[in-house]
Amino acid sequence: MIRVCLLLALAASAVLHAQGYPSHPVRLVVPYPPGGANDTVARLLAPKVSEQLGQQLVVDNRGGANTIIGTDLVAKSAPDGYTLLIIAAGQAATPALYAKLPYDTARDFLPVVQIGDGAYVLVAHPSAGVSTVPELIAAAKAKPGQVAYASSSIGNLTHLSAELFCALAGVNMLHVPYKGGGPAMLDLLGGRVAIFFSTVAVARPHLQSGRIKGLGVTTARRSVALPSQPTLAEAGLPGFEVSGWYGVVAPAKTPGAVIERINHTVRVALRQADMKEKLLASGVEAVDVSAEHFAAHLRTELAKWDKLLKPLGIKPE
Repeated sequence: MIRVCLLLALAASAVLHAQGYPSHPVRLVVPYPPGGANDTVARLLAPKVSEQLGQQLVVDNRGGANTIIGTDLVAKSAPDGYTLLIIAAGQAATPALYAKLPYDTARDFLPVVQIGDGAYVLVAHPSAGVSTVPELIAAAKAKPGQVAYASSSIGNLTHLSAELFCALAGVNMLHVPYKGGGPAMLDLLGGRVAIFFSTVAVARPHLQSGRIKGLGVTTARRSVALPSQPTLAEAGLPGFEVSGWYGVVAPAKTPGAVIERINHTVRVALRQADMKEKLLASGVEAVDVSAEHFAAHLRTELAKWDKLLKPLGIKPE
């Protein structure tokens, strides 16, 4: 009887907390330095969500250790809805890349809301002599380990997309990692590497100018931000799918009513036309899904990268 009363008291406390939430500013931790894609998405979202919440959503950049520092900070924060984390697709691969982490992505976080999906686009320098996915596969098979591809860094989705490509196509290509998408694109434009899985925002102006060729986008369906490009599955590699998605998670044990409040607030912001346009300009298509839907998506992503990456033994720098 005492236990039942205690549970009822805790439930009532959670409801009261949610009804008064938020009573002060909410922190959104971005586990990257300022200026990157995650930071851009967070800062586009913050003003809109602040309007809806009636309290300021403060973007707090805590970069370092391939997102581990900022992510661990949120994992160990109070589960009260006042410290949230922006999470991106690459963070679903982190558990498969590191033998030990100070947190457990599946256990220590509650998925709150998905913000959007961003495609990567496979691009090639004209000197590579490939204009289609089958031509790239044939070139890689003819010269094992010699076709060079750029990445933004080891363990980044620009790298992991290429690893998935190699696994599905049965080829071996030469990985050339860079410190960021900008330097990687510069060397692609200079013909020093053959291909690159670029973000749409970085690749689009060079595709429009004809300096590089697009072979396809990584998502399951064509990108609204780059509609002329087929999916890689359509272009000749069935089963290929990598989405550069973004979302928000909270520390485990955050009250369900608070999760629902944040989910609803963010989705209202994402439905606004100007918000959709600003995200799309950054290569991200806004989505409108429940916390449960996002949780299922995150579980699928964690399992996918675990299955692919652990046998490869990739170690981040």
